[in-house]
Amino acid sequence: MKINENQRFSSLQAYRAGNSPKDARVGMTGKTGPVKDQVVISSEAKELLVAEQTNTTKRTQNIEGLKQAVQSGTYKVNTEILAEKLLPYLM
Repeated sequence: MKINENQRFSSLQAYRAGNSPKDARVGMTGKTGPVKDQVVISSEAKELLVAEQTNTTKRTQNIEGLKQAVQSGTYKVNTEILAEKLLPYLM
């Protein structure tokens, strides 16, 4: 099988002829220069972000409470729940 050199570099010829992606963007935007990316955050995502921030506060409070209970020695592990969680990994 012979590879034709013209076909091999045909994609480069488009750039040499002045059909670069930069030129193509001029027609799309009506402006010269690079096209800027734009991010739009939906209202659902904004609600989730607010909910996550409130959950973070509650989580931080729970963690602090657990730390204090462990340090004071009042934290007790529920062995039945622990056994139920470990059982699927042991069978």
